[in-house]
Amino acid sequence: MKNIFLVLLLTSFFYNSYSQEIPRFNPDTIKTITLDSTVNIKAERLNIETFIQRIINDTSFYQSFRDMKRYTFIAENRIYTYDKKNKVDGKIYRKIRHNNSGPYKMEYLVKQDTGKVYKKNGKYQLYTVEMFDYIFMNAYNTDFVPNAPSGDGKGGTNESYKDKLKTLIFNPGRPVKVPFIGSKTEIFSANMRQYYDYAFTSGTYLDSIPVFRFKVSVKPDLSSWTKDGLMIKELVTIFDKRNFNILGRYVDMKYSNMLFDFDVQMNIEMGYFGEDKLPTKITYQGNWDYPFKKEERASFLIVHKDYKLEKGK
Repeated sequence: MKNIFLVLLLTSFFYNSYSQEIPRFNPDTIKTITLDSTVNIKAERLNIETFIQRIINDTSFYQSFRDMKRYTFIAENRIYTYDKKNKVDGKIYRKIRHNNSGPYKMEYLVKQDTGKVYKKNGKYQLYTVEMFDYIFMNAYNTDFVPNAPSGDGKGGTNESYKDKLKTLIFNPGRPVKVPFIGSKTEIFSANMRQYYDYAFTSGTYLDSIPVFRFKVSVKPDLSSWTKDGLMIKELVTIFDKRNFNILGRYVDMKYSNMLFDFDVQMNIEMGYFGEDKLPTKITYQGNWDYPFKKEERASFLIVHKDYKLEKGK
């Protein structure tokens, strides 16, 4: 069950408003957008349902990770762990070349660890970091390849946890079978929509791409009790105006009950490389607390660059 809760905490992949923002860094790097004005959706012949259905049915985010296997690129991964006073007590830095010229090879260019990173048995101190390593290292090897085997859906294997994670990152709004969470991820259901506001803004992404920013956030006039019961506090999605491709996603999640407590923000950004849309930046920060276990506080930053399309891929 611990694994399932951490799947929630590490996602939030790919939901700031009523959640206490963790004072480390703000992962909402989608602020690289220059906002123009509120959009007159009627003039654009769009409506809320247009954006919601696009989010629910989108497969391009998932495909973007799979398309990385056609490229050679550099990944820089920075991971920080924190003590209860939010002071850094562990650092991990990896600079990796993912070489897809011929048989896939992963080459470490830099590998540095300082502080409280590993246990005596060689495993990571924090399960959050272990999950990070599992998800984003395997993402280039097995997790996102075509026809990868799916989990058994019973929650008994890492494959099952991975499937839940994929749903939360790539298909927000869909139900995920996680104990004690129930339908809290289904923010677009008829019952859950009454608790959220929807806002549209026009802007420019990466200085040149015209975009819509679609923001779903908890209504400010709700009672504190109702707000506390809503897990997803904010979900921001960036759409390319020209083709309605999803170029970015920010999620803020916070929830607490007798069994666990978490506060997580995560952001994913994409960029165009030729005809492909590929991941360029992933940021995460989160705190989680689980009974009889050490409270975990961590943040990480992943930057992908120097994409090169390999021949025959």
